Amino acid sequence: MHTWKTVFVVAATLTSGLLAGLYYAYAISVMPALDQIDPRSAVHAMQRINVVIVNPMFMLTFLGAPLLAAIALFSVFGRESRPVLWWLIAAVALNIVGTLITAGLNVPLNNRLDQAGDPAALANPAQTWTDFFGSWVRWNWARAACHSAAFGCLVWTLVVLGRK
Repeated sequence: MHTWKTVFVVAATLTSGLLAGLYYAYAISVMPALDQIDPRSAVHAMQRINVVIVNPMFMLTFLGAPLLAAIALFSVFGRESRPVLWWLIAAVALNIVGTLITAGLNVPLNNRLDQAGDPAALANPAQTWTDFFGSWVRWNWARAACHSAAFGCLVWTLVVLGRK
């Protein structure tokens, strides 16, 4: 039983860390770089990124982070779980909030950008990009913070479990 508990906590830690890193990379490099190029090209690049990122590996990570954190939480119930219980509850909640931010805020912004149509045909690509960029970046930072905090909670859970 202890082995499965560890496997679930490690898997939850990895998926949370991968999402935190992905969103952090967008925040510090991808989006600032796109904001420095021609708006028509930025719109085109982001439209392509939004298509390419929906792949099996991303979806396993995206859905896996909250699911594996919840499984890890349920796998540790028992008398010895008290030292890690609240850390796992926090990790589950933070992963769920990060996932909801993505699904409820970033994805609709991505969809709106896609619905703008062919970047070559945009009448005002600068406005299209401006309308998208600020909100998307703000919510990206929020989800990065949630998944980073979840990752930290899960790392601490592993530390505490390792002390036993």
